[in-house]
Amino acid sequence: MATGDARDDPPAADEAPPQLIDDLTSHEATGGSLMTRERRMPAAAREFGLRQHTARGTLINAAFQIGFALLNLVRRLVVAAFLTVSQYAIWGILLVTLFLVVFIKDAGVADKFVQQAEDDQEVAFQKAFSVDLLLSGIAVVLAWVAVPIFAVAYGHTEIIVPGLLLSLAFIGSSLQSPIWIFYRQMDFVRQRTLQAIDPCVAFAVTVALAAIGLGYWSVVIGALTGSFAGAAFALRACPYRLGIRLERKTLGEYFHFSWPLVVASAGGLATVQAALLIATRTIGLAGAGAISLAGSVTTFAHGVDSIVTSTVYPAVCAVRDRAELLFEAFVKSNRLAIMWGMPFGLGLALFAPDLVHFVFGDRWEPAIVVIRAFGLVAAIDQLGFNWTAFLRALGRTRPIATLAVLNIAMFAFVTAPLLILFGLKGFALGWLIGELVHLGGRTYFLAQLFSGFRMLRHMVRAISPSVLPVALLLLARSFESGERTAGVAVAELVGYGGLTLAATLFFERKLLREVIGYLRRRTAAEPQAAGAG
Repeated sequence: MATGDARDDPPAADEAPPQLIDDLTSHEATGGSLMTRERRMPAAAREFGLRQHTARGTLINAAFQIGFALLNLVRRLVVAAFLTVSQYAIWGILLVTLFLVVFIKDAGVADKFVQQAEDDQEVAFQKAFSVDLLLSGIAVVLAWVAVPIFAVAYGHTEIIVPGLLLSLAFIGSSLQSPIWIFYRQMDFVRQRTLQAIDPCVAFAVTVALAAIGLGYWSVVIGALTGSFAGAAFALRACPYRLGIRLERKTLGEYFHFSWPLVVASAGGLATVQAALLIATRTIGLAGAGAISLAGSVTTFAHGVDSIVTSTVYPAVCAVRDRAELLFEAFVKSNRLAIMWGMPFGLGLALFAPDLVHFVFGDRWEPAIVVIRAFGLVAAIDQLGFNWTAFLRALGRTRPIATLAVLNIAMFAFVTAPLLILFGLKGFALGWLIGELVHLGGRTYFLAQLFSGFRMLRHMVRAISPSVLPVALLLLARSFESGERTAGVAVAELVGYGGLTLAATLFFERKLLREVIGYLRRRTAAEPQAAGAG
């Protein structure tokens, strides 16, 4: 894609003709085989138009995914309330230790299954299921080797038995693979309903066991129960016959697609593992617990981010041969996520002391500086966060691995030394610097992927709705006096949220009207389609 030729530049996202996606199944659509595109496109999208179907899917995914994110957030808050700081730190160490081997499961098998366009989808599913099940078996074996080693390294051998048992949840996650079929078909209601079994069961079991005093064992048992309960329902709903198909060609295709994703996942988990290990050995178990808590709170942001990305990904795979559509989908989907993600991250940084003092308890006060830094990182990370979905749809996954290696280098040479020298404050500063460097790398690759994309313009648009709410909140706090109460904090939070909502409606009213328009067209088209049927 030459940047110097104006003919190759995609139109600005706000100016893209509305019929571009609606005419994808017409013979006039240029680029790519119509037959191939038909195999990639879900039936509902062909009937009502991909824009309408994707917009409707975004709302469905939003309802479910926000529910999942809130459920997990509440579960973490409840667990933090029932567990001591040391118990919570042990759970964090156990979780990160398993994450160090579960990276092999994050190989993008589901993404590759969605991307493929084979004639026999039952065979395609069996191939993907076989690869994922193989990876789960490898992950369990690695876990049984790694958990005892890291238990000795941390000096907490009590994590060995729960860690070995918890690793069996990898198998349960592979048995939930039939959910991919409904994801590829963009049957979001069926997909999300099946996905809800695991977190709902895990939440109920975890909270009940934590309340009776089982400590971190409540989370272990809850996670195992949820994983296999979700597997049972997914297998029952599977429309295809299960089968094992491990072929050399299939393994090669999945390896070529997945190795950069594995590197990226492993790099991210390795830095978190190293951070907890260094914190445990330098500033104590409480420091590791503070990092774990901050990470748990900001996980909510990443969970909600996946609403838009997961909805758009099958649609992007269906139109991956249309550069102008990919550019429009990237910009608009990112703006939709930024509408909430930027205010959430900034709000977390602003209200971190209130969250600790009035929710978690004063014993978590050392975590304030880390929560603030993680909030700023979550806000910055919204800028182009979904770039990986478009690279995966195009099969160009190597840049993802490149940035992962850069992140590891930043941690090794900046964040880790700052953590050792200055404790949690140094870690928070290093993590923030690493995010800024990652943003620079992301900007570079986005400029290569979309010649019409300008990060500075995108950044100004993202920050604009938050400028006034943040400024007024800081101004109001400058006049505060006396002891800060929970009532004052709640009043400020409500004011911040209301101003942010009003500013977002003002700055993004055009995009919001467009999305609502897609939903209205979909609603109007359904009765007509039913009558024609």
